[in-house]
Amino acid sequence: MPTDPVCGMFVPEDSDLFSVIDGQTYYFCSKTCQEKYSSPEKEARNLKRKLVVAWSLAIPILLINYVVPASFFSGTFLKDVVLFAMTLPVQFYSGLGFYNGAYHAIKSKSGNMDLLISMGTLTAFIFSTYVTFQPGSIPGSEVFFDASAFIITLILTGNFVENVTKTRANRAASKLLKLIPNTVHYISETGEVLDKKTEEIMVDDRILVKPGETIPADGIIFEGRSEIDESMLTGEQEPVLRTTDHEVSSGTSNLNGVLKIRVTRTGKNSTVSQIYELIQRAISGRAKVQRIADVFSSIFVPVVIAAALTASLFWYFYLTSTGYGLSLEIAILAFVSVVVVACPCAIGLAGPITLLISSNKASENGIIIKNTSALDRLSKVNRAVFDKTGTLTEPDPVITEVIPEGSLSKEEVLSKAASVESASNHPIARAIIAEAGKLGLVPVSSMEIKEIPGIGISGMVEGKEIKVTRSSIAGGSVVSVQSQGEEIGIIRLSYKVRESAKWTISRMKDMGIRTAIVTGDSRSEAERIAQELGIDDVHAEVLPSEKAEIIKAYQMKGDFVMYTGDGINDTVALETADVGIAMGSGTDIARESGDIVLLNNDLRQLVLTKILGEKTIVKIKQNIGWAVGYNSALIPVAGGILVPFFGLSLYTFLPIIAAFAMGMSSTSVVINSLLLRRKISAAWNEKANANQPIPQTLPTAS
Repeated sequence: MPTDPVCGMFVPEDSDLFSVIDGQTYYFCSKTCQEKYSSPEKEARNLKRKLVVAWSLAIPILLINYVVPASFFSGTFLKDVVLFAMTLPVQFYSGLGFYNGAYHAIKSKSGNMDLLISMGTLTAFIFSTYVTFQPGSIPGSEVFFDASAFIITLILTGNFVENVTKTRANRAASKLLKLIPNTVHYISETGEVLDKKTEEIMVDDRILVKPGETIPADGIIFEGRSEIDESMLTGEQEPVLRTTDHEVSSGTSNLNGVLKIRVTRTGKNSTVSQIYELIQRAISGRAKVQRIADVFSSIFVPVVIAAALTASLFWYFYLTSTGYGLSLEIAILAFVSVVVVACPCAIGLAGPITLLISSNKASENGIIIKNTSALDRLSKVNRAVFDKTGTLTEPDPVITEVIPEGSLSKEEVLSKAASVESASNHPIARAIIAEAGKLGLVPVSSMEIKEIPGIGISGMVEGKEIKVTRSSIAGGSVVSVQSQGEEIGIIRLSYKVRESAKWTISRMKDMGIRTAIVTGDSRSEAERIAQELGIDDVHAEVLPSEKAEIIKAYQMKGDFVMYTGDGINDTVALETADVGIAMGSGTDIARESGDIVLLNNDLRQLVLTKILGEKTIVKIKQNIGWAVGYNSALIPVAGGILVPFFGLSLYTFLPIIAAFAMGMSSTSVVINSLLLRRKISAAWNEKANANQPIPQTLPTAS
C-alpha cells in the first residue's frame, strides 16, 4: 500500500487523491497533503493567512478566559458568547485542513493526528457551544473554547514551518534555471551573428559564446579554444581547457576565449535542466520519516474513542436503569471529559517548543537549521559523505612553495608573476596575487597582456616579457615563471585542507559514523586528501547525478546519510541525502538546498549538529511521554472510575480536572524542553574533550 509523501500515512491505491509528477504517481491521504506537495508556495500563503487569524484570536481568547473576570462582561453568559464568536473563525477557517485530514483518515480506516485534533477540538467546541447557549442545562459545566483554539493554532504553526521548508527547496531548484542567459548569440547560415531568445534555440543550431559568458546549451565546439569553469558540475575551481570537438555543458562559464558551438541538447534535455529535474525528484522522493505524533495517534485515537463511548454508554444505561433524572447529561459529561482530557494540547507542544529551543541553540553556534524535520533523520545518521573542494578543503588554491632559479629571490619571482596575473581572473592568478599581497608586494604595471587558454598568460613588465605557464612537473598544480623565455622560478599551489577537517573526521569515527569523500576531482588528489584525513571510502571523478546515485547506494545498504557540500554540483546530493548540510561560503543554490547551513564554515560544528539531532529527538519523545502519561492517567478518572468513592457529583468538576490536566501536561513539556540546552552543552563538551585535545579556535557551545 502506498504512503502519503507528506505525512507518511498509508493510502489505498484506489484513492482519488493522487498526483503524477515526472511520470511517478503519488497518493495522498487528504486534499491538504496533496496541496502541500503539489503547490507548496500556494499552500504556504494559505497557511500564513490561517495562522494570522488563529494567533490574532487565540491569544485574546486565552486572556479573556483566564485573566478577564466575568463581571467585565456583566456576567458569564456574555463572556462565553464573546469567546464563542472569537473561536468560530479559528475552529472552522484556520482548522479546516484538519477536518479534511480527519475525513480521509476515517475513509481509509486509519487514525492520524488530524483525526485526534478534529475529534478533541470539535468535541470541546460543540460542548462549549451547547453550554453557552443552554446555560444551566448541564450542572457544573464550563467552556473549553481556549483549548480548542490554542490546539489548532499550535499545530497549524508546526505545519507552516514544515511547508516553508518545502518551498525553499523548490526555490533552490528554480535558481539553477536562472543560470542560463535569456539571450544567445545565434550564428545564421550566412555567418551573421544575431541575438536570439534562448528558448528558440534548436538542436544543430550554431551559437557563439564570448569570454565571461555562461554557455546557454549543451554542445560541441567546432571553432575556438577556451578555459571553462566547470565548477557547477565538478566542484573544482580550476578551469578545464576545451577546444575543437570537445563537449561543453550548459551552465558552465567561458573564461577567456571565443567559442563557436554546435548545439546538441537544449531545453529540458540540457545539463542544467536535467540537474533541475534531479533536484525536484530528490525533493519529492526523499524518504519521509513517519511523524511521531501520527504513530501515536494511530494507536491512541481508537483507544480514546472506545473509552469515551464506553464511559458514556455505561453511565447512560446504568443511570437510566436506576431512574436517575440526569442520565443523558452525565453520559455527555463522561464522553466530553474523556475526549478533552485526551486532547493533544501537550502533544502539539512537544515538537514545536523543543525544535525552537534546539534551533536557537544551533544559531548561537553558527548553525542554521532550515528544516527542523531533518533533526529526526540526523539523529540516525551513521554515514557522513563529504564533497572535497570548498568543503574538506578551502575553496581556492593557495601557494605552498615558491622556488626561484639563479640569483632571484622568492619575492622577486612572485612579484613578476603577480604583475602579469593581475590582468587575469583565473583561480591560480587570484592565488598568486593574494600571496603577493600578504608579503606586501605591489604588482608592477604590465603591458601587452596575452592570455592563452590552457597554457598561461604573458605580458611586458619593465621592458621584459614575463610568462606564467602551466608546468609539467608532477605534484599538484605547478606553474613556471619565465623572463625573456628563460625560467626564473616555479610556483606550487594546492587546495589547503581545512584546519577543522581532521578533528571532525576523527570525532565522527569515535561516534560510530563511517565517512566517504565524493568529488569531481582526480582520483589521485581525492585519495591524497582521504589518506591525510583518515576517510574510509573514496569516489572520484563523478558528476552531480552520480553523487546522488552514490548516496542512494549507501541508503539502499541501510545507511542514514549526511552529505556536506558547498557548490551547485552538490545540490542534487544535498537533496538526496537524509540530511543535507551546506557550507556558509557555498553557492546560494547549495545553501537553499541544504537542510542545515554552517555559517562559519567550521566542519567541527558537524559534531555539534549530530548531537543536536540526537538530543532533540530524545527530548521530543520524552515530551510525548509526559503528555501521554498525564492524559492517559486521567482517562479512567474522566470515565468515572472514582464515582463509587465520590458519587456522581464528581462530574460537576470533571471539566475543571480536564482543563487542569491539559495545563499540567503542557507545563511539564515546557519545563522538560528547557533542560535541552544543558543536555546539548554537556554532550558537546564531553565529545570535544575526549581522546584528542580540542583545537583552541573551536568555539565552546554556549
